Amino acid sequence: MSTGKRIVVIDCQAAGISGDMILGALVDLGADLEKIDEAMRRVRESLEGCKSLQFTVREVTRRGFRAKKVDIKADDVAARSGKELKDGLASSLRSLRLSTEANRLATDVLDTLITAEAALHGGRNDEVHLHEAGSADTIADIVGTVVALDDLALLRSTAVYSTPVAVGGGLLTFSHGTVSTPAPATLEILRSKAFPMIGGPLEAELATPTGVSLLANLVNTRSSFYPPLRPGKVGYGAGAADHLQTPNILRIVVGEPLEYGLASDEIDVLETNLDDISGEIIGHTVERLMEEGAKDVSIIPMSTKKNRPGQIIKVIADKEDAQRLARVLVEETGTLGVRDFPCRRHILLRDVASVDVRIDETSAPVRVKIARDLSGKIVQIKPEYDDVRRLAREAHVPYRTVMEMVTRKARNSAENGS
Repeated sequence: MSTGKRIVVIDCQAAGISGDMILGALVDLGADLEKIDEAMRRVRESLEGCKSLQFTVREVTRRGFRAKKVDIKADDVAARSGKELKDGLASSLRSLRLSTEANRLATDVLDTLITAEAALHGGRNDEVHLHEAGSADTIADIVGTVVALDDLALLRSTAVYSTPVAVGGGLLTFSHGTVSTPAPATLEILRSKAFPMIGGPLEAELATPTGVSLLANLVNTRSSFYPPLRPGKVGYGAGAADHLQTPNILRIVVGEPLEYGLASDEIDVLETNLDDISGEIIGHTVERLMEEGAKDVSIIPMSTKKNRPGQIIKVIADKEDAQRLARVLVEETGTLGVRDFPCRRHILLRDVASVDVRIDETSAPVRVKIARDLSGKIVQIKPEYDDVRRLAREAHVPYRTVMEMVTRKARNSAENGS
């Protein structure tokens, strides 16, 4: 959910992502080249065995579209251990005056990368040896990116979105031999962060371990669609290859949220039509769906093509639960198919609080759901039906009277911060 004062969208669903593509897009957004160049010098000084580290930026075209291409070339050792990389990063960060958020992001990105390599090869994080990911340009990509983000003030009061990342396809040959794309470390990072990925659209490696590690640690919200925003700046970072099928460009959009006061999330809506089962089965199916994690279930009367009365079962589900709940629908109802509609919801932020209510000699806690907009304004207060009913019966007063009393007390308590 987005609650930031500014929105960043990292659009990596067409050409994937790498460390140099992120840095190129940030440079295109206006990041200070002198600060990045200074950061590269600090990286070279902090990594033992790195004889030189050159950082250049040039404007290129990819399938006719202009973009910034960052090139980082190092005269460096072949591999480093996890501890050597951590020590080098820590030394680089100490010599730069970065925000707490930038230092934390850089450390988290490298930890994610090393942990993925250790999971694949076995052993402790400090002892695992990294080959391609152990070179100086990995640390340069990480440090350069956090310096650019810090310079652009994108690490505070900012909600960062990302589309699913395109990982490409086919085979990839590197120090461990020939493997399927995505590379094992890339896949392990995406798995560990539960980050959505899509195959293609090219038969090539489109997402690198450093790129997805930066992405997974930077992003707050993963979404197939852009959130409501007013675009301000757009940065384009180019990859090394100029593919024939699609522009090899990472796009980063910076904008302002549209001020409607509503948060948003993504859900799936499942539907199936039924005209040949009993009410008992429908009732049991609704219970099963709720027990299995459905957010809501509705039964809608309808008339079928054979003029028989029937029902539509409509289920609101989190995206990761959609296929499992569709299976429950099939098993419990015998339906031959379930429709699945990806859907964006505009919602209020909700909290559950408890209010102690006393009526004459009877007192009890009553749960209330408090809904606010993004500014924190209370839009609705809804006491829990079962708690209100129980108190109304015990106190022998009308349900409506208790409902009004609880609502009034909950509002006063919420507005006064007590």
